[in-house]
Amino acid sequence: MPDRPTAAMAMGADEAEAVLPPELRARLARLTELHPEPLTGPLDGPAARTVLARTDLLVTGWGCPALTADVLAHAPRLQAVLHAAGSVKDLVGDALWDRGIVVSSAADANAGPVADFTLAAVVLAAKKALPTAAAYPAGWPAFRDRQGADARTIGVIGASRVGRLVLARLRDSGRGHRLLLHDPYVREDDAARLGAEPVGLDELCRASSIVTVHAPELPETVRMLDARRLALIPDGGTVVNTARGALVDTDALTRECVAGRLDAFLDVTDPEPLPAGHPLLALPHVLVTPHIAGAQGSEARRLGAYAVEEAARHLRGEPLLGRVTAADLPRLA
Repeated sequence: MPDRPTAAMAMGADEAEAVLPPELRARLARLTELHPEPLTGPLDGPAARTVLARTDLLVTGWGCPALTADVLAHAPRLQAVLHAAGSVKDLVGDALWDRGIVVSSAADANAGPVADFTLAAVVLAAKKALPTAAAYPAGWPAFRDRQGADARTIGVIGASRVGRLVLARLRDSGRGHRLLLHDPYVREDDAARLGAEPVGLDELCRASSIVTVHAPELPETVRMLDARRLALIPDGGTVVNTARGALVDTDALTRECVAGRLDAFLDVTDPEPLPAGHPLLALPHVLVTPHIAGAQGSEARRLGAYAVEEAARHLRGEPLLGRVTAADLPRLA
């Protein structure tokens, strides 16, 4: 690689503006010969191919097309893909791994906002903030009918980046929660360090008043919260999902919520978005948000900053903090 490698950005126009504002582009331009305008459309057109032909580092983000074998054939100098977003599953493929191109993801930077959003949902769920005040036309509930957020049993499904942050925030909250964790890859001593008890998924559902989902979407995790397991959650329990909509059986959850047995905070759904008129959108004890738990607006800059720092590490010959390998991919979100 030359002393001053070339770099390009590839992502949606709106995403590029938020993720890589001028000061971050200036920082990247001090490290590299940066193509000034992001590639915001298909990467197989003549203009994009001209840029890719001399690109050593590619900073990608939401809206970047897949880096197919055809795209990579026009990027002979490409050494590293620095993804200023979370999952790279839809971005990379065998052609990239076969070339030995280094891949980094800013998933660590994206995990913080998701964990904060989840913690807020858990606290609201514990205090039964849904339904809202409009549900009490005769006046506020009596003090004896109110619920606090302390000493709850909370089930966390998946010790992912977000799952571990959620556990840490709950452990350190001083609320005295009992934390249950289901993750088949976590040893008992590791769970103990996270402040959690490792349990089977059925036991977690049976014992938890709040169940929060943080597992990746894999063949074995799709609809892991099915009708049978949702029925195990105690009456009045809450399902929080900020991971992937397909991990929860939407029809089964809808039945439980329509019956008034469970509440839900859903930042992701299956399908996404839910069709207009779907029952979950109208229930007063269900909150469906438009996939906003991850870095949004002013938070998106965190992703660009992470990718630019990864570029600096790469150019110094240091290991990338967010490196993703082909072996990692099957178990990642």
